[in-house]
Amino acid sequence: MQGFGILTGGVVALIVSASFDHAYKAPPYSVNRKDSTAPEADYIWRIILMFGAVPALLTYYWRMKMPETARYTALVARNAKQAAADMSKVLQVELETEEEKVETASSSNSFGLFTKEFARRHGLHLLGTSVCWFLLDIAYYSNNLFQKDIFTAIGWLPKAETMNAIHEVYRVAASQSLIALCGTIPGYWFTVALIDYIGRFTIQLMGFFFMTVFMFALAIPYHHWLSNNAGFLIMYSLTFFFANFGPNATTFVVPAEIFPARLRSTCHGISAAAGKLGAIVGALGFLYAAQSTNPAETDQGYPPGIGVKNTLLVLGSINCLGIFFTLLVPESKGKSLEELTGENEEADGNDKQQASSTQTLPV
Repeated sequence: MQGFGILTGGVVALIVSASFDHAYKAPPYSVNRKDSTAPEADYIWRIILMFGAVPALLTYYWRMKMPETARYTALVARNAKQAAADMSKVLQVELETEEEKVETASSSNSFGLFTKEFARRHGLHLLGTSVCWFLLDIAYYSNNLFQKDIFTAIGWLPKAETMNAIHEVYRVAASQSLIALCGTIPGYWFTVALIDYIGRFTIQLMGFFFMTVFMFALAIPYHHWLSNNAGFLIMYSLTFFFANFGPNATTFVVPAEIFPARLRSTCHGISAAAGKLGAIVGALGFLYAAQSTNPAETDQGYPPGIGVKNTLLVLGSINCLGIFFTLLVPESKGKSLEELTGENEEADGNDKQQASSTQTLPV
């Protein structure tokens, strides 16, 4: 649903900025710097930001009513009866507890996060999920947060000085909403439709590959695209399409599937934290890197950068790294969570060992 969230954010910004732009007329920045930002413009970002709390509040009641996952309740909290009751309610079938199997499964998976056993079984998996999420968010947040600068650089958006502040918000929101509608949302729903057919690994590998291809296709003939806005926008939309029909979906899904129940949320949290670190690197790095190489053309207060073209080349290289780190992540399509973590095998092995120890040897 993140794609719809991005689109909703753009639509809210459009509605609010259009309302303020209609109510408070202001001259362009080039005509009157001071008056180009109406005093009332300060409310625009506050209203848009506060609106983000509405979906969270709407989900609060239902989230409080949602039961904990049965695997956690049975294997970690060691409450098999509550797990069976929760699953009976969710699946609308009668389930009975089997305490012995729960005890066997939980005892067979007792190693901790900072142990040699975890490193042997899942160390490379955690490295793969964390680094892939980190690399993705450098590229994804750079593109999402600084679409305005890219669109202005290629001439699709007017120069900021030709507009007043409120109208600029409206134009930026309109362009971002168009990209979300044409690239971001379709990409997510291709993932929803195909993830259980072609697999998480294939989707992530394919996504990083095409993000690399389209980033380089934008960067290498960059000056050609300056006179071909439509072509640039199509290629740029495709980078968002394959980000979401790719690693922006799978980097969230895979860490929730491949780790043992008692460590699953911790490993997912570590992977997500690596992603947020990548987002910080992308946000701050792009802000400086995309500045013009000509000191006279840089934004006030910023040193010269490497320019948009070279920044896109760097982002393409980062996506290329994502291809290689994806090779550390296992495919989870069609497998149960116990199969992925090896919990079933250990439990079966323990059962066989117990059965063999109780057999009577022939005289």
